[in-house]
Amino acid sequence: NPQPWCCKHHVNIRVTSMDAELEFSIVPSTTGKELFNQVSRTVGLRETWYFGLLFVNTKGFQTWLKFDKKVSSQEVKKDVPLQFRLRAKFYPEDVDEELVQESTQKLFFLQVKEGILNDEVYCPPESAVLLASYSVQAKFGDFNKETHQNGYLANECLLPKRVLDQHKLSKEQWEQRIQTWHEEHRAMLKEDAMLEYLKIAQDLEMYGVNFFDIKNRKGTELWLGVDALGLNIYEKDDRLTPKIGFPWSEIRNISFNDKKFIIKPIDKKAPDFVFYAPRLGMNKRILALCMGNHELYMKRRKPDNIEVQQMKTKAREEKHQKQMERAKLENEKKKREAMEKEKDQMEREKQDLMLRLYQQGAPQISRQISILQERRRVEEEAGRLEAERQAALLAKEELARQAVIQLESQEQLAAELAEYTAKIALLEEAKRIQEEEAEIWQSRAKEVQEDLLKTREELHLVMAAPAAIPAPPSPDSSHSSHSDQEESEENSTYSAELQQQDINDHREEEERVTEAEKNKRIQAQLMSLSADLAETRDETMKTQNDLLHTENVRAGRDKYKTLRQIRMGNTKQRVDEFESL
Repeated sequence: NPQPWCCKHHVNIRVTSMDAELEFSIVPSTTGKELFNQVSRTVGLRETWYFGLLFVNTKGFQTWLKFDKKVSSQEVKKDVPLQFRLRAKFYPEDVDEELVQESTQKLFFLQVKEGILNDEVYCPPESAVLLASYSVQAKFGDFNKETHQNGYLANECLLPKRVLDQHKLSKEQWEQRIQTWHEEHRAMLKEDAMLEYLKIAQDLEMYGVNFFDIKNRKGTELWLGVDALGLNIYEKDDRLTPKIGFPWSEIRNISFNDKKFIIKPIDKKAPDFVFYAPRLGMNKRILALCMGNHELYMKRRKPDNIEVQQMKTKAREEKHQKQMERAKLENEKKKREAMEKEKDQMEREKQDLMLRLYQQGAPQISRQISILQERRRVEEEAGRLEAERQAALLAKEELARQAVIQLESQEQLAAELAEYTAKIALLEEAKRIQEEEAEIWQSRAKEVQEDLLKTREELHLVMAAPAAIPAPPSPDSSHSSHSDQEESEENSTYSAELQQQDINDHREEEERVTEAEKNKRIQAQLMSLSADLAETRDETMKTQNDLLHTENVRAGRDKYKTLRQIRMGNTKQRVDEFESL
């Protein structure tokens, strides 16, 4: 009966990359190379030489899929479907110069970030915080107060647990520090943030190194580190600082016989570099990594082939296009900001003008009020006089009536009548004078009213006029090694010659400096973070790697200075030093 993972005509495959999950059906005769090519085409991966497919074998060990053998013959654990992971197997020497495609940079970024967060690659606290801020920029883009409110990083895994445990800071305090540096990366594209992350991470001592347990002839337990630059030897308690180094350009042949691994130097006077691995399967893996890294080491020191040249040309064009688009967006943003600024300025000027007009109209309004008050007083006075006149008339009539009735007091009444008549004449004269004054005040009030109306019309015109804002422009029409694989004990002897011809400047890596040394801005950021974190550090929580890193910093050592130091002397001297460890 067919296995559930393998039907008669096809095999179900699931491949998980750092950011995607793919499922395929392949025929049982499909080779590892054919499956890898299918995966690469599906995810759009062209820089395939860095990558491989990892799987768990039937013994529970992680193993790289062999490209020259059928998938079905490689002891893949019989899950349903068969499980593989697309991962970087080899690392570039300089991510900025060598990783061409953004898709490749993203896969490396995610894998390196995972290794740092899992503490497979040691990263000091200040570097971890700075890297976390680039990681946040790569995910969220520019910091925005409106959308990135308190707690926007609450669900993000940003720092190694070791770093969190070593400092007396709350989750909110960590987030605040990372947010502060996130704000520093404003206007940086997400893909540029990923590349900046990698440029700093590649200077970490354990970046891109595969470690293996070995012994020298004396039986001393040591670490062998295999990376893009060569083979390095580490003491058992220190995987940060190698003691001896052999660049790939010094090695002409690698071979193994069972658990014995032999490296033949180019220098004929130098003895063979021999070490022992605990298992044959480990030697097979060391050999595969040596061959792959050596091939890439030599490839980097030769002119690019046509495919890489075309890829780099296209990448430069795409980068230039993005820079143009970015510049255009920045220009449009500046124009919008200028328009908003001009609009605000015009609004302020309008408010100032309204205030001045109001201030100019205030005396006229005050004058009109005074005139109206005076007019009201005159009218009230006229009314009072009219009331007195009416009362006098009534009194006159009453006196006249009494005169008829009381003839006997005619003289007295006549005198009183004359008196009232004179009084009436005076009152009528006073009324006439008051009416003339009222007419004068009425004329003045009319003039003031006309002035006020004119001022109000000017104010209304200013307030009603739209701000003259220019129209917006119209849019244009590996790290620590995986678990050692256990393989068949067949083919217990293997030998490979390593080509050395036609390479240029093959020891140029010894002239490199760290990104922090090249970039004063990053150097200042790391110093600031280090001083800040020192105040909250719990010294009792320091690990062995922390102590080793502190000593390296105190001694002025970094990855590349150490590299130069461990390659000093000729090959024979370094082989002898290895044997004496």
